[in-house]
Amino acid sequence: MSTSVRESDPVEAQDASEFAFTRRVWVDAAPDRVYGLVSNVSAIGRWSPTASDVAFDPGAGPETGAWFSGTNRRDGRQWTTRSQIVTAVPGTAFAFVVGGAADGIVHWSWTFHPAGRGTVVEQSWRLLRLDPVLGTDRADLERLRDFMADSVDITLLSLAQWIAEEHRP
Repeated sequence: MSTSVRESDPVEAQDASEFAFTRRVWVDAAPDRVYGLVSNVSAIGRWSPTASDVAFDPGAGPETGAWFSGTNRRDGRQWTTRSQIVTAVPGTAFAFVVGGAADGIVHWSWTFHPAGRGTVVEQSWRLLRLDPVLGTDRADLERLRDFMADSVDITLLSLAQWIAEEHRP
């Protein structure tokens, strides 16, 4: 008897770890510079097709434990999320969890690896737990993952282009 999961299986029957990806791009800037751009969360709207109006809480900055809010868009809908920084290592790694470290729903991370005169930037997205707000079955979760992967591809390419064309050190 097969135990495979069908597309119409409810969210509760899914394994959150199946919904993750990592994308990479080379950029013409040093890791410290790229880290500075990415960890300044208010700048993400320059590159992201889905996030805007991102800002740290008053008095907060790019350090572990800090909180920020941002507006997100998908399928004609718009909402605000709260996220908490879980990793902040200048020039190396930056990560945050949507919903906070204690009970978050999505983990976003960026890593920066020297490569020649520039940096290989990796951006990863991973569901930490399932929630009906993300979708009601496997097909919904796959669509969400694929949508986010496309968004990350655009974000990384836009970041690389922005650095190459307009904002060299």
